[in-house]
Amino acid sequence: MLAALLYGKEDIRLEEIPEPTPAWGEVVIKVETATTCGTDLKVWRRGGHARMLTPPTLFGHEVVGTIVAIGPGVDNWHLGELVVANNSAPCMKCFFCQRQEYSLCPNLTWNNGTFAQYLKIPAPIVQYNMLGVPPGLPLALASMTEPLACVLHGLARSHIKPHDRVVVLGDGAIGLMFVGVLARELQAQVFLWGGNNHRLQIGQQLGASRIFNYHQVTDIPTTVKELTDGWGADVVIEATGVPSVWETAISCSRPGGTVNLFGGCPKDTSININTEQLHYDELTVKGVFHNTPKYVRDALSLIQSRRIAFELLITNQAPLEDLEQALNDMKARLAIKVAIVPH
Repeated sequence: MLAALLYGKEDIRLEEIPEPTPAWGEVVIKVETATTCGTDLKVWRRGGHARMLTPPTLFGHEVVGTIVAIGPGVDNWHLGELVVANNSAPCMKCFFCQRQEYSLCPNLTWNNGTFAQYLKIPAPIVQYNMLGVPPGLPLALASMTEPLACVLHGLARSHIKPHDRVVVLGDGAIGLMFVGVLARELQAQVFLWGGNNHRLQIGQQLGASRIFNYHQVTDIPTTVKELTDGWGADVVIEATGVPSVWETAISCSRPGGTVNLFGGCPKDTSININTEQLHYDELTVKGVFHNTPKYVRDALSLIQSRRIAFELLITNQAPLEDLEQALNDMKARLAIKVAIVPH
């Protein structure tokens, strides 16, 4: 089969490799649609990921496919079923899983390799994090279940209240997903910052109250205070993974506010925090990572509802042979997400 393998920084190669065979508890799917993601872009540009993969490796993690092979021990799935498979599953046994803190599980089973014609789904994912695709749901939308699950997890940890004034820093797919759910589902007033006018306009379509291009509005904390009676935002969500933007996010918060440092920064980076502000303003500053089985299910249900126009995030569809071009288009900010169709 044809598959994309990541060898290092911006080094991705299409190769012919053997088709996978399912072992006990596993299934193999024919990949129907695999959407690109900002995490894929970061992994490609950085040449790896601290948690999910080490090159050389199969690449990609958002997928919808048809079951074409079933291993022994799998009795609740059938050949021909269309499924969305999350890229991980917790062990359900460790210290953190016993406390339902599944994203912190040190034994997470990761699965990469969606940019290929076929993909093997490990047994824990089959058991805990593989779902049937609702009839009639466009495959590119269903493939976006994993990133939306991460967003829903992030929002649940941010304690949003109706009519909260929320700043979102970042106009990538994740930032725009945050905008859509915040505005349409949580009735928050959203101020979106980004660097691309087209993406900012999509943010406005998804419900952002105000949009700002940071190339024109450079003093973000001052502008936020002007929008919030001089106080700052109730909640700030950082969705870029840039250390300096983490610092900006903290500066945008009101006393008693919450700062969600959601975007993953490069390994071994650090930031400076004003201890006086952190202490006397009683800030809640938190990192939020990945998703859990609950939010995978909630995400697919929300996508199925079609209440939010997530299709606005799909820039185009392309064959597997055009994957590198898709990543270059994302790097140049010409594409938000690309639906890769391997067959």
